[in-house]
Amino acid sequence: MLIQKKSLTKTLYDTDYNLWVLETVKQLEKREFNALDLENLIEEVSDLSRRDKNKLKSLLRNLCEHLLKLAYWQAEFSRNQSHWKGEIVNFRKQIQDQLENSPSLKPYLRQIFEKCYQDGREIASTRSDLPLSTFPEKPIANLEQVLDENWFPDVN
Repeated sequence: MLIQKKSLTKTLYDTDYNLWVLETVKQLEKREFNALDLENLIEEVSDLSRRDKNKLKSLLRNLCEHLLKLAYWQAEFSRNQSHWKGEIVNFRKQIQDQLENSPSLKPYLRQIFEKCYQDGREIASTRSDLPLSTFPEKPIANLEQVLDENWFPDVN
């Protein structure tokens, strides 16, 4: 019966992920460890960290993009500054939420900051149709400023 149950959960993983999750939770709650689809469970647990990192990377990239648009996209400034500031606040809050849940990811932000800034720079250039050279190659602020809820780039 145990082998049959294990076979069923492996099939569930491939055919109905949600049901696989629910069955796995039941097995864990009942302490039916021998019935667990360990291979897929280990992969899913490992993937949780990757998902958090990818989410942080996306949020930081978007934050950099909007900071750059706010600082350098003069033709759209009066029309979009409130929207961009709102997005900046939103991305900062989401990053803060992620870091509150997983403080150990703070060093990861430092590792990816330069890359996220460059990605944000390219995205801002594409969305604004401004030359990439409009946006500084070096970050317009350090990571602490970028994450500081009271800091916005000087917009002259």
